[in-house]
Amino acid sequence: MSFDWLKQYMPRGLYGRAALILVLPVVTLQLVVSVVFIQRHFEGVTEQMSSELARSVNLAVAGLPGDALQQPLNVPLTEVPESALPAENDRRWFDLSGLVVIRELGRRVKGIERIELPDNRTVRLYVRNGEALYRADLERGRASASAPHQLLVNMLFFGGLMTLIAFLYLRNQLRPITRLAQAAEAFGRGRNVPYSPSGAVEVRAAGHAFLDMRARIERHIEQRTMMLSGVSHDLRTPLTRLRLGLSLLDDEDREPLERDVEEMQRLIDAFLDFARGDAETSASELTDPVALVTGIVADCQRAGQDVTLGEMPVSREVMLRPRALRRAVENLVSNAGRYGTRCIVSLSLTEKSLRIRVEDDGPGIAPEDRESALRPFVRLDPARNQDRGSGVGLGLAIAADIARAHGGVLRLGASEALGGLRADVVIAV
Repeated sequence: MSFDWLKQYMPRGLYGRAALILVLPVVTLQLVVSVVFIQRHFEGVTEQMSSELARSVNLAVAGLPGDALQQPLNVPLTEVPESALPAENDRRWFDLSGLVVIRELGRRVKGIERIELPDNRTVRLYVRNGEALYRADLERGRASASAPHQLLVNMLFFGGLMTLIAFLYLRNQLRPITRLAQAAEAFGRGRNVPYSPSGAVEVRAAGHAFLDMRARIERHIEQRTMMLSGVSHDLRTPLTRLRLGLSLLDDEDREPLERDVEEMQRLIDAFLDFARGDAETSASELTDPVALVTGIVADCQRAGQDVTLGEMPVSREVMLRPRALRRAVENLVSNAGRYGTRCIVSLSLTEKSLRIRVEDDGPGIAPEDRESALRPFVRLDPARNQDRGSGVGLGLAIAADIARAHGGVLRLGASEALGGLRADVVIAV
């Protein structure tokens, strides 16, 4: 049997599900006890007591005229006029045992006309004997068990109290799990928040495993950064010697070789830039994304690119890695300038997410090629005009890595405004 239809009605949060696990059994138990105990016990007791009271009333009415049996039976009968007879039986709506009292007395008392239960202390009977109408005011305790609602009150009070105590205890057990989730989410967004394992043994084990994993990733990043620094130094030194050696050659022989050296230098810089993408060590800080994007567009315009600002929201600061995000946006703008003539950069900021959009009027990327375009060293010749500039297929890959380092994603689509490629960097804030 599939219960998929039930999932849409279930709480999504851990606290909500824990509360449901606690409250549902308590409420079910109270309902079962209420039905079984109140229906069978209180209803049975009320039937028995009402039957005994009906016998006493029948004997007292049978002894009329006179009060020979009224005093011993404690059933005072007072003759009343017909106008005093109520139109119907009366009880308070929440008087559950009153239903049984009215039913039993109405079935067992001879000549009964009306029954009133005005409060918890009185049972008022209207009985006809011959042509006369009599009223009897009796104690409610003779017809039903006293205060049957006390059981419900005690059940609700102590059930609610124990549920509250259990929920407080469970919240203390769930807090370490939420702290672990927050630490893992922050690390995924590039922030290293303090965390120490606590709670149950299983939660502590998961916490220690997370700390070990975080330490291994940090060591890997540190080792990779050191390796990149060494590679950068080792490769730049022979290139410098090559430039010095080429400067001694004639112009005719030197210029093509210098172009090759420049190309090698550019490729090395691109490889190192990509490798540093997830090794960015700068910490997240409060950053104004509007000012950041505006500055990037201004720098590109000074460099001679046809870049314009699009829609901009109200400025407010969010936690970002400004250097890394600048690199990502600059790569996207550079790609837009390489494969198109115009570029629009816009920004959208909500309470939960930040979106930086870069659009161009180039040939764009086919939908089936967009996923592979985000992979490093992929060059889509049919989709992007390589005659407009040289590249090694790392611009989109670097931007995608930086977006993932922020806990976000890079999405590619078709630009509705310019008709070319639309690249969205979406980050949760």
